[in-house]
Amino acid sequence: MDRSTDHPALDLSLDAAELTARLVDFPSESGNEKDLADAVEHALRALDHLTVDRHGNNIVARTHLGRAERVVLAGHLDTVPIAGNVPSRLDDEGYLWGCGSCDMKSGVAVQLKVAATVPEPNRDLTFVFYDQEEVAAHLNGLGHVADAHPDWLAGDFAVLLESSDGEVEGGCQGTLRVLLHTTGERSHSARSWMGANAIHAAAPILEKLAAYQPRRAVIDGLEYREGLNAVRVEGGVANNVIPDACTVTVNFRYAPDRTPEEALAHVREVFADCPVDEFTVDDHSPGALPGLSHPAAKAFMDAVGGTARPKFGWTDVSRFSALGVPAVNYGPGNPLLAHKRDERVLAERIGHCEERLRAWLTS
Repeated sequence: MDRSTDHPALDLSLDAAELTARLVDFPSESGNEKDLADAVEHALRALDHLTVDRHGNNIVARTHLGRAERVVLAGHLDTVPIAGNVPSRLDDEGYLWGCGSCDMKSGVAVQLKVAATVPEPNRDLTFVFYDQEEVAAHLNGLGHVADAHPDWLAGDFAVLLESSDGEVEGGCQGTLRVLLHTTGERSHSARSWMGANAIHAAAPILEKLAAYQPRRAVIDGLEYREGLNAVRVEGGVANNVIPDACTVTVNFRYAPDRTPEEALAHVREVFADCPVDEFTVDDHSPGALPGLSHPAAKAFMDAVGGTARPKFGWTDVSRFSALGVPAVNYGPGNPLLAHKRDERVLAERIGHCEERLRAWLTS
């Protein structure tokens, strides 16, 4: 038993699917990753070919073989809140069920298997296991490591083992969330002419959104599809009061050829003639270019096969891009099943991802 946790120590001799099941059985909701981080650290420190560092609940393990290139394999340890879907179970069709099985403990299992079974890779390797990816950006463990120890994340190319259904997904789109505030004047709803309805004042904002034609951008042969949408409308005081305030929350998902400044300027331009009393940026994370033209990326694509696809959602490849490290998403989970009560991953696909990564790193 690992003395740092009530759970058994991680056995890296298990196959990748069995190891995924053990990882799922470690509850590690965002903010509560310590037990799993302890177990990952314990397992990695037993591997003589790696040096292991820790910052909070973030573990970084590296080879130092003097290879011409260094590749980073990264994955987060946390999950969304458990929804009655732990412990794990394997069904008759070969699916492993459980919270985090898809997003992204199957990817973490692949990382651990490669760390344990490829002691002399053809490229130096850095393995990153980090916390709090599923919550607010300022809590993200990869961001904390990047701020405190950027040298730990240095590399020529990175693979984020995020859910991609066993296919390479290049880069990621940026995400910008803004709050558009309208104001009015309260009055009794029986005498509405004595007030000004802030919810009605938001109508031009919704009309702009309904008429908006999203852009498509082709980058490195991948087509990214933007979207500008209202995701929340808040307003109202009581059922007999004309409201004096309303807020429309708008999310802009934008292609990675836009800079954060360009994305913000575009959203401001869209609503320039709307009666917005206050425009507030609530959250903003830039996108990441695909990086598929990089030689290491080409070698990776040759090894894993298939056809690269764009990543529409935001992932931490953006953080690697900001550090000057081109990155792709490649993991066994199906992103359409992430965060669901019936989250599951095809066990066979976990093994396939491991085999393809090993082929790339040993050929």
